[in-house]
Amino acid sequence: MNFHNFRLASLGAGLAALILPLAISLTSGAALAQAPAATPSPAASANPSPAPSPSPAPGAAQQAPNPTAPVQAADPFGEPLTLEPKKVVIHRGNANWDSAFDTLIDSFKALTAFLDKQGIKPAGNAMIVYTSTDDTGFTYLAEIPVEQDPKNLGKDMSIGKSPEGNALKFVHRGSYDNMDNTYEAITNHLDDKKLEAKDMFIEEYMTDPLKTAEDKLVINVYVPLK
Repeated sequence: MNFHNFRLASLGAGLAALILPLAISLTSGAALAQAPAATPSPAASANPSPAPSPSPAPGAAQQAPNPTAPVQAADPFGEPLTLEPKKVVIHRGNANWDSAFDTLIDSFKALTAFLDKQGIKPAGNAMIVYTSTDDTGFTYLAEIPVEQDPKNLGKDMSIGKSPEGNALKFVHRGSYDNMDNTYEAITNHLDDKKLEAKDMFIEEYMTDPLKTAEDKLVINVYVPLK
């Protein structure tokens, strides 16, 4: 699958931010070059009085160096693994890129309310399986793993299995809107390694998307390979 940025980044603001400080710097430099040289002040006395020694700041001797921040292990990037199928309750839908995350959240809410009503607890993390994409939107399956079959399935709901087989694992941290950067990096990785992906990709929400601030999301991205 040819992964790409789904939304184009705007370059105009970035260029303006670079050009404006440069113009100010050049103008200031020209003004300084035209200013007359200052008249030198009279020479100081040959035997000036010694300046008093500055007093040490209170507590300066007791100030300890800042502790070193703990080092965190890097997130997996292109880690090969084998996906195991899980029984899942599925909500099928489609969305536009402009309102993608809101649409996915609505599907998760529908599935969660349906399972809560039947007293069924999820047996794993919520997932999104993208089944097709284009420039304007995509089709998807919102999935929540379960251990028992729910009854009286709602509209656009079904029971099935999550994807299985060989895949690569990547990790995204941050908002859904910033995932373009992650998918661009995935595309570059596949190109560099000359790997071919299936026409599908999977997002596993390691943080609950219904309770977590969007900029705090942690999402595992799985790219099934041909």
